[in-house]
Amino acid sequence: MIAVSIAAALGGFLFGFDTAVINGAVDALAGDVSGFDLGTGLKGFAVSSALIGCAVGAWFAGPVSNRFGRIPVMVVAAGMFFISAIGSGLAFSVVDLIIWRVIGGLGVGAASVIAPAYIAEVSPAAIRGRLGSLQQLAIVTGIFAALLSDALLAGIAGEADQPLWGLTAWRWMFMVAAIPALVYGLVSLRLPESPRYLVRKGEMKRAADVLETVTGTIDVDAKIKEITGTIDTERSESLRDLRGNRLGLKPIVWIGILLSVFQQFVGINVIFYYSTTLWQSVGFDESSALLTSVITSVTNIVVTIVAILLVDKIGRRIMLLVGSVGMTVTLGLMAVAFSFGTLDAQGTATLPDPWATIALICANGFVVFFGASWGPLVWVLLGEIFPNSIRAGALAVAAAAQWVANFFISTTFPAFAEIGLTFAYGFYAFFALLSFFFVFFKVPETKGKELEEMSENMKVERRRGPQPT
Repeated sequence: MIAVSIAAALGGFLFGFDTAVINGAVDALAGDVSGFDLGTGLKGFAVSSALIGCAVGAWFAGPVSNRFGRIPVMVVAAGMFFISAIGSGLAFSVVDLIIWRVIGGLGVGAASVIAPAYIAEVSPAAIRGRLGSLQQLAIVTGIFAALLSDALLAGIAGEADQPLWGLTAWRWMFMVAAIPALVYGLVSLRLPESPRYLVRKGEMKRAADVLETVTGTIDVDAKIKEITGTIDTERSESLRDLRGNRLGLKPIVWIGILLSVFQQFVGINVIFYYSTTLWQSVGFDESSALLTSVITSVTNIVVTIVAILLVDKIGRRIMLLVGSVGMTVTLGLMAVAFSFGTLDAQGTATLPDPWATIALICANGFVVFFGASWGPLVWVLLGEIFPNSIRAGALAVAAAAQWVANFFISTTFPAFAEIGLTFAYGFYAFFALLSFFFVFFKVPETKGKELEEMSENMKVERRRGPQPT
């Protein structure tokens, strides 16, 4: 069971790898002598273009997997990612680079939805939470692997824009992503199909085999009847069920959307997409900047594991509130630090001591507070706060909002940085502060509650009429 879940969570690894691999290549790409001289707006779009594909891939992954199965979608996702890695590495213009990145995003988006869904469908209830958390751990591990490979390749070549094995080093940064894509595709071919999908298609014998051999189900017939009843209920669901009297949606759906938006608007992906640029601004050379990015990603892995261990003991709300306070302070101090920056002849910002050290400490502190709270806990809450009757549709809407917010933040950072890094990090600090009040007044505590309690609360709300959330 653990092996199956780890294999499925490789989709999360691809998610993290794809979104972070651009980090080491972006500066070399922007100034490449072969025609990739990108302006501010185009640079931001080239970095975030994969997120367009991610949003589309995530939106359609569910319906496609219901028709063709979870495993075929995983294999196709791996294939798209493989093609994208090779195509991005061999791109001859920014236009086809963006196209390859979007194709890879389609695969990553599909994998990011299918992997946790598959894990939930094949996991025994007693360990579903722990196995499901492998997805977030896989994402941050993928980020680490991408940043490590970027640092190694740049180190071998000297710099990311220098020749390496017949190509420029930044091209190899993209193409190395083909390795995890190939592994994911081959592993997916050996995974058993989801018993939920098999029951949906009427293949009861195959479903029974998976339930017995993978999940260890004793009363297989009873479990198949339970799955059948759930599927019949899901078929009656519609996005129309999300409608309410709060700007057209139910209040709980808005809570899910805003959780997703705040998770991105604090600027976490700026750290992972542009951290090499950030560290160079505090005085590091490219090699040291890439190494520091790797250390930051290791920190993210460690605090994610800590969050997984604590979430069921401390509770969701208190961890989110502490995270919001910590992010506000660290981002605010970064904004102050960069107000003391100076521009050199090339327009690159540099910081004097002690502000360079303060910015370095605060950036890593920000990652600690985010990784121990808003990083994993938003995914936990999105799986818990919605009633059973609207969970699938509400999750789709909240996930789409997260990709859109991610795209906005990633695309606008170069423009924000051109205005001034003080403005950029002040913007993120402002939303970190807002996130505290949002959690304090609106987000319910779900620790120790059964999912069915959410459905009962929704029934009470419908009987009583609109109530403050």
